[in-house]
Amino acid sequence: MYDLIRANKRNSWLLIFLCALVLLGLAASIGLAASEGDPEAGIAFAILAIPLFFVLFMASWFGGRRMVLSMSDARRIEHADHPQLFNVVEEMAIAAGLPMPDVYIIEDSAPNAFATGRDPNHSAVAVTTGLLEKLDRNELQGVIAHEMSHIRNYDIRFALLMAVMVGTIALISDAFLRGVFRGSGRRSSRKEGGGGHIILLLIAILFALLAPLIGKLIQLAVSRQREFLADSSAAELTRYPEGLASALLKISRDEEVLEVANRATQHMYIVNPIKPFEDRAKALFSTHPPIEERVARLRSIAQQGEIRNPTQE
Repeated sequence: MYDLIRANKRNSWLLIFLCALVLLGLAASIGLAASEGDPEAGIAFAILAIPLFFVLFMASWFGGRRMVLSMSDARRIEHADHPQLFNVVEEMAIAAGLPMPDVYIIEDSAPNAFATGRDPNHSAVAVTTGLLEKLDRNELQGVIAHEMSHIRNYDIRFALLMAVMVGTIALISDAFLRGVFRGSGRRSSRKEGGGGHIILLLIAILFALLAPLIGKLIQLAVSRQREFLADSSAAELTRYPEGLASALLKISRDEEVLEVANRATQHMYIVNPIKPFEDRAKALFSTHPPIEERVARLRSIAQQGEIRNPTQE
């Protein structure tokens, strides 16, 4: 498991670098199209994308946790509000060697949970009332252990960073495409160099259409691997993989709809909260690996009868 953690961290930084290249390439292609092929304009647009990303990054870094919890209608609770939940979170925090995260509850009958924050000292765990009502203690412990593993592995920090990068790419792409289509009726091609300009414009449009998709694919490549790692880490913390396996099956088979979930936050939940039969589920890719594969891996760990403690980097 230690080797997997190290490999995932290394691959994560590589994917962040690739996402940054996509962002800079998008800005440069827009600059070239807007200036009819002037290389200096392409460089200038790429440079302008850096402060935009930095501003969005800082806003997400310091206010991302609060924003996600607010979007999810999560309410912070204390020990007296739900002693069993608090005790389970405390147990898993101690097992993981982490400070106690803030605990939030979402008033919704759909069972689910997520963790957020930029590091273990600024983290939070949120669970729905449906999760508390429909899972037994062993299953709840498995879910909380999974979320604590995301905190311990710094997945929550990476999720914020990737969300900003992918969001920035989508923002620039949408702004450029709106400008192109709104202004297409008012613009006419110049007689000299018109063909070259049209080619550059088409390339920029193609890049603008593909860049958000590429960014999303990069994000999903990391998200799925980190879900597997968090499942394995949770099994190590609880010493009872079947608890989490049973919880995953219950959550995935529950037909209640989590209304507060959306495409911006769906990747954060332990199980994708957007059901296949919902209109908002119409997308090419899933943010989570198949539940059947996750359960099979957990039960394989249980059959091995031994869970090795991963060493933190």
